[in-house]
Amino acid sequence: MNPARSTSIATGTLFVVATVTAVAAAALVPALDGSDYLTGVAQHSHRLAAAATLYLIAAGTSVGIAIALYPMLSRVNATLALAAVVFRTIEAVFYTVAVVALLGVLPLGRHLVATPADSGLTRTLADSLVHLREDSAIAGVLAFCTGALMYYVLFYRARLVPRWLAGWGVAGVLLMAIACLLALFSGNPVTGYTVLILPIGVQEMVLAVWLLVRGFAPSSVDDAGRG
Repeated sequence: MNPARSTSIATGTLFVVATVTAVAAAALVPALDGSDYLTGVAQHSHRLAAAATLYLIAAGTSVGIAIALYPMLSRVNATLALAAVVFRTIEAVFYTVAVVALLGVLPLGRHLVATPADSGLTRTLADSLVHLREDSAIAGVLAFCTGALMYYVLFYRARLVPRWLAGWGVAGVLLMAIACLLALFSGNPVTGYTVLILPIGVQEMVLAVWLLVRGFAPSSVDDAGRG
């Protein structure tokens, strides 16, 4: 198997793993709003732990995508290829902070169940961790948008994938960035802007299938190598 094909399979697989684990984690996380959410967290500790594990896998694979693409994209533009790795690493760091904040809510929930008299301070600390998680997630998604935009631009320039697919990626990350800014100024979670998030979610799955089945355009790979 030639290096370009290996890269396309590795990248497509990482896209699938990153998306599936992130979606599964979001589905497992107990509700973090409402007057008694800490009780729910304490009652579903295994779900929270599983969600945290999946989020960490998603964070790692997010970096892995940019790293897997770097050898090929660096032939097109080494600066943008490296910057994509840097920003997706920053993304993973913020996602990790969000996971740590999420895990910090669990002992507070258990403490509230064991000592209801301390509910005021416990709830305040838990709310702070929830807000930290949400803010870290927004920062992580903004870093994702920046890093992903760089490699979609390189995909488009080098015609490594069809231009309609690369252009869809550019448009999708810009819409995602708008969702982040709206979340930042409104105080709402970024996941509340489904219409703006959905295009890049669908695009990444289409891209993953394309890379797994078709791979990168051979002529464009050769041109990138000569560049």
